[in-house]
Amino acid sequence: MAGIYIHIPFCKKACHYCDFHFSTSFQKKDEMISALIKEIHLRADYLEGQEIETIYFGGGTPSAVPASDIKKILDAVKEKFQVVPNVEITLEANPDDIRSESAEAWKSIGINRLSIGIQAFQEDLLKAWNRSHTSQQAKTAIELSQQAGFQNITVDLIYGGPGLSDEDWRYNINILIESGIPHISCYALTVEKGTALAHQIEKGRVMAPDDEQSNRQYAILQTILKRNGFTQYEVSNFSKPGMESRHNRNYWSGAHYLGIGPAAHSFNGVSRQWNISNNIKYINALQENVIPFEKETLTNAQRYNEVVMIGLRTSHGIEAVRIKELGDEFVHYLQNVVARYADRFYKNESGNWVLRPEYYFFSDGIAADLFYSSPTH
Repeated sequence: MAGIYIHIPFCKKACHYCDFHFSTSFQKKDEMISALIKEIHLRADYLEGQEIETIYFGGGTPSAVPASDIKKILDAVKEKFQVVPNVEITLEANPDDIRSESAEAWKSIGINRLSIGIQAFQEDLLKAWNRSHTSQQAKTAIELSQQAGFQNITVDLIYGGPGLSDEDWRYNINILIESGIPHISCYALTVEKGTALAHQIEKGRVMAPDDEQSNRQYAILQTILKRNGFTQYEVSNFSKPGMESRHNRNYWSGAHYLGIGPAAHSFNGVSRQWNISNNIKYINALQENVIPFEKETLTNAQRYNEVVMIGLRTSHGIEAVRIKELGDEFVHYLQNVVARYADRFYKNESGNWVLRPEYYFFSDGIAADLFYSSPTH
């Protein structure tokens, strides 16, 4: 089973913390949709006939373009790929784009999972981050999505930002619980180079995020969601039983995926490639039937590091089978480096090394210590 990711590179506004590829100009929107469809046609053989289990519209803001454009892209995917009957089709949406008409239109074209980027319910934070919606629009968006028949909904929240008190953080989590949202993704506010937030901090206009606050609010998140029947199946993702994101799960298990659109990444097990992060150059290249990408063939050491990094972030752990496929050298290496953190891991029934949830917040740092760095692989 494989997946397809489609990058819609348009946003109404630039969030101050975001470093994803997008444009706030919709002038070339129609040309971009045509280019995305052209790339789908040109890359029909990339996944070598594997069935498509998940289709994910990310961005950018996919909800900012008409449902008719999303349908054109979906039709192209279904024409060129073998899509399973129960395919998971996710659309990322901003609250201010969710109306009765839009939600019903998405439902009618086959979207069966919504990912709503709420981030916070505090007006001052939404303004500080330059979000395009209000707190009330966020609450209404959840109601309208449910009224349209969407049951598989995930909501994004941000913690650790200046101005977000622990009390407000509990309030944000509890709103989603009370609304019956079955999947919640939460991310610490991070400062990415070149963003408006980074510039504001550099100029002293805004305080930098505090690690102690982030760690504390992450622990609050884990406690509340566990108490309310959520399972933490990845560092940032929590779900009610059976409501895990299949798109996420497949990515973390090493499944192959095709990325369509500017800045989109693809992976076929042995190599990784990524498209150019420039809308105009992407469109112009596709008009000439050329896909503008760079490619990297992965060494065994890189594949090992990827399995470790992803495994540390999930409740499934570092997959022993995938490490063994790389050779005994990597099996022994992992055993030796894990021994340094013996109190932070346990072995599950599959023989995978699993990081204990109380250490998830430090997973990136632990991963760096577990990486294989030999220049011979």
